[in-house]
Amino acid sequence: MIPTAFHHMGLTKNDPIRVEEFYTKHFGFKRARVFQPGPEQIVMLKSGSTYLELFKATEDSQVPPIEGAGSRYPGWRHICFAVEDLDAKLREMGENAKITREPKDLSNFVSGMRACWIADPEGNIIELNENYCD
Repeated sequence: MIPTAFHHMGLTKNDPIRVEEFYTKHFGFKRARVFQPGPEQIVMLKSGSTYLELFKATEDSQVPPIEGAGSRYPGWRHICFAVEDLDAKLREMGENAKITREPKDLSNFVSGMRACWIADPEGNIIELNENYCD
């Protein structure tokens, strides 16, 4: 098999700059590149070897707002960030942590694992996961 690695996830946003500020402030992403400077710019945010590619929305959403741990219809359910201390991360984020599903003990899957789901500024679901291991 030819080697592959996860590279980026593309996100279409009504306000890409507001979303960029959220991921930069809370998850350590930094602006790496801008394609097509101007109103239709595409922004690449980087954290480690992973990128988020932000596009400006050109149409209204045709799906209802997502709640809980993510959508139940086909497509991406959520993205996940590993955190060392879930409670500390939620405190650090303060009012920016729009919780969609309260912290949950998932020790029945992995000993000591906990997770919480939050929404980014435009409602996309993010899982914060503490203690996942293979």
